[in-house]
Amino acid sequence: MSQAMMQLVRQHNECDDQLNRCEAALQKGDISSAGRNFRLFSEFLDSHFTLEENKLFPAFEKATGMTNGPTVVMRGEHAEIRSLRDEAYAAIQPEQALAAIDTLNVLIQQHNVKEENVLYPMCGGSVPNLDAVLGLGSTCCGSCS
Repeated sequence: MSQAMMQLVRQHNECDDQLNRCEAALQKGDISSAGRNFRLFSEFLDSHFTLEENKLFPAFEKATGMTNGPTVVMRGEHAEIRSLRDEAYAAIQPEQALAAIDTLNVLIQQHNVKEENVLYPMCGGSVPNLDAVLGLGSTCCGSCS
């Protein structure tokens, strides 16, 4: 797996970790900490999705000619994840937020499995100079999905 692919997977893990911190804070009733963690999760998520949607997906589509394939599915899932994220953020009561985060976690895990096991390997085999295309070097950029 290329450096770029490993970094995309690492970004998935960073997002997961941040969302888990938010959930743990909510379970403890620490709304302030939960809010901070959720804002960070949201920033990481937006950064990661932007990288995929603006660089990875177009490069894959150009290299393969597949414009109605897996990238369309991933973009749709990104929209669904964003919607659930916004629903969780808007939840006033911790119980509502926890339920929305639980659903969000499940959707993100299913999405990540598809990207990591199907799309990323396809991109790695199809997109020349993928590391350069994504602008990702040997160190993590510090932002996530």
